[in-house]
Amino acid sequence: MKIQHAFAALTLGCLSLGATAAMSPDVENKLIAVCKTGLSDSQVQFLSTMKEHRINETRVFPRLVCNGETFYDFAVSNGSNRTAERIARYLPGKVTIKDLAMNHADEMLYVEFDK
Repeated sequence: MKIQHAFAALTLGCLSLGATAAMSPDVENKLIAVCKTGLSDSQVQFLSTMKEHRINETRVFPRLVCNGETFYDFAVSNGSNRTAERIARYLPGKVTIKDLAMNHADEMLYVEFDK
């Protein structure tokens, strides 16, 4: 009986660890690099970072959250208006009906870093 309880606890522990791992460190470092380009208004730096890390704008920008703000709001609050204008077309539109099943567009990518 003790073996069954130990096996059940071990199985549940392994399953819960997989659920908490949001993203790999490599992906997180790439997203942090993108967030850091939101601090400057340099279009050359922004485009080179996007190309270097092969960022898909349509998948990342509606979901990227830098230090608690969406990337668009993060760029605007740091004075990067040209960068914000460039990614504004990737922001999600307004929808009144939401599907109950969660899809990948509903997940937010939260990244925290020091300026």
